[in-house]
Amino acid sequence: MVKEEKNVQENKPARAAKSEQTRTLILETALRLFAERGYDRTTMRAIAQEAGVSVGNAYYYFASKEHLVQGFYDRIAGEHAEAVRPVLEGDRDLAVRIRGVLLGWLDVAEPYHRFASQFFKNAADPDSPLSPFSGDSSAARDAAISIHELCLAGADVKSDPQLAPLLPQLMWLMQMGLVLYWVYDRSEGAERSRRLVERTAPIAARAIALSRFRVLRPLVRQVHGLLVEFLPETATAGARGPGRSTD
Repeated sequence: MVKEEKNVQENKPARAAKSEQTRTLILETALRLFAERGYDRTTMRAIAQEAGVSVGNAYYYFASKEHLVQGFYDRIAGEHAEAVRPVLEGDRDLAVRIRGVLLGWLDVAEPYHRFASQFFKNAADPDSPLSPFSGDSSAARDAAISIHELCLAGADVKSDPQLAPLLPQLMWLMQMGLVLYWVYDRSEGAERSRRLVERTAPIAARAIALSRFRVLRPLVRQVHGLLVEFLPETATAGARGPGRSTD
């Protein structure tokens, strides 16, 4: 009995590794077919056939095509976090950190540029589970926002305390604006998207730094109220406290 339990315990890592390999195979096959055939014309049956697994097995790992795209979102988020680690563990200059985070995302996403618009057509629907603001996208969204939290926390710039809880979410929305621009950017190597990052990173860092000055606090309060009222609910969860700064 003890020997049987020991064998079961020893086999768990092997089964987990095989399961992850199968999941990765299905996801990579889906991404290839999305690029070749388009998202709408690719079925779960076709994905399973190309991956060499049963349809039931494909649905075991991904309950729908939308869940496959969520798997893609999670992959991008994980690769982005790894790619920007040297930046976030190094330079404390906020403009350099923002630039590194945004360019890091472009580097990670570049292999998928050719079919990004396939996803965007569906993600643009606010009721779609593929929307970056949907509940289904919460894991990838939270992972992205956490990168911006680290970006701010390790910088040598102080911001106004009233805006501080909202800044990571606001920076994530800035990243979403970059994603939208990148989707439609047809320049070689998304060069225009990279130039956009180079131009906007110093401006964003400067605006954050200026927010702490007393003379700008009335404007900061107005901006804070505007953000709390109009930012999407999913982007401001947990950041709606009073956070009042003193004059």
